[in-house]
Amino acid sequence: MTDASILLHRGTAVVAARLRAGCGGAGTGLRPLPRHARYPARGAQRRVPLDRQVRKESTMSTDASTQPRTPVTPRSGEEGGPVGREIRLVARPTGEPGPENFELVRSAVPALRPNQILVRNTWMSVDPYMRGRMDDRKSYIRPFRLGAALEGGAVGEVVSSQVDGIPVGASVSHFLGWREYAVLDGADATVVDTTIAPVEAYLGVLGMPGLTAYVALTDTAPVRPGDVVFVSSAAGAVGTVAGQLARKLGAATVIGSAGGPEKARRLVDDFGFDAAIDYRAGSVASQLAAVAPGGIDVYLDNVGGDHLVAALGALHVGGRVALVGAISTYNATAPVPGPANLSLAVSKRLTLRGMLVTDHLKRFPEYIALATGWLADGTLRSETTVVEGIEQAPAAFLGMLRGANTGKMLVRLGD
Repeated sequence: MTDASILLHRGTAVVAARLRAGCGGAGTGLRPLPRHARYPARGAQRRVPLDRQVRKESTMSTDASTQPRTPVTPRSGEEGGPVGREIRLVARPTGEPGPENFELVRSAVPALRPNQILVRNTWMSVDPYMRGRMDDRKSYIRPFRLGAALEGGAVGEVVSSQVDGIPVGASVSHFLGWREYAVLDGADATVVDTTIAPVEAYLGVLGMPGLTAYVALTDTAPVRPGDVVFVSSAAGAVGTVAGQLARKLGAATVIGSAGGPEKARRLVDDFGFDAAIDYRAGSVASQLAAVAPGGIDVYLDNVGGDHLVAALGALHVGGRVALVGAISTYNATAPVPGPANLSLAVSKRLTLRGMLVTDHLKRFPEYIALATGWLADGTLRSETTVVEGIEQAPAAFLGMLRGANTGKMLVRLGD
């Protein structure tokens, strides 16, 4: 199997169809202790203790180090099948979600049917788009169902298989996260190569966040040699990769925005940004003008709001914007007005283009072939913030929405 084919071993078209169908892609007490890693080298694990538990687990210790680091062993249910734990959505939030919206339950794992596999999930992802799925409204991906387990990216080990070509012991990625055990059709799983990177990398730098950054800066708002590039939410899963890719694509100056002085420092010291602004320290527009007095050419927008307003003001004529996300609006309880200076898009002849990574899965081989080489030679750095145990998944999700992570926020479910 070539490096370029590792994520397409079982058909991107099927994965894309599942994603479109909805099987995708200051309060929690999170203290980020990120895991530093230059893949394929495996760094030491760092755990993030949390001080909130989900409902039905309120009597458990609040220190993540006391929680089991591996999932509970499947035990017999009433009909003899295995039982695992999962997180369900029990109430739709109004505004910012909280622990009361989630429930941790034990659930019997269904028996395998032909062409299915049973996966013991070892890592799961929490991502901003999941906030939109908590609302009951039409979007590009269907809402989470009340009373059912949430869904999202996960990787794990196949423990039982009825699928030729996916043997027991294989590592796979799929979209039935938020649970310790997943039963799914073989066509909806992708075998991943753990000899070139740790399995969790396929949820971050070698997964959807990495591909998002790559497509945004090569297609949606292509970077040209000599460009000045601005990335918002630059210390997150997409942003940390995007800043580094902008440099590889020829950007002369790369600027990032992050929350807090420590994150801003790390963008420059650890991820190669030329300058960083702390959006909590004052006006984003004023800070951007100070570090890019000559303006910018490209803006990768993960935030919306005041960041988009600042970028519109700083963009040169013919500037390009990749509209990847708008996390500043996700908890809004009323329609959010557009930028007051949107008319600059006309006078400056700007290109503002939205993107969904699920429209670009065919580019995974291209990106993986490049990214694995960069990771191997150390010119692409990846970082994760790790939370231990499925009972901590809601707190990890809430923390991610508030910016508690550096790099990709992951929940480790077991080894």
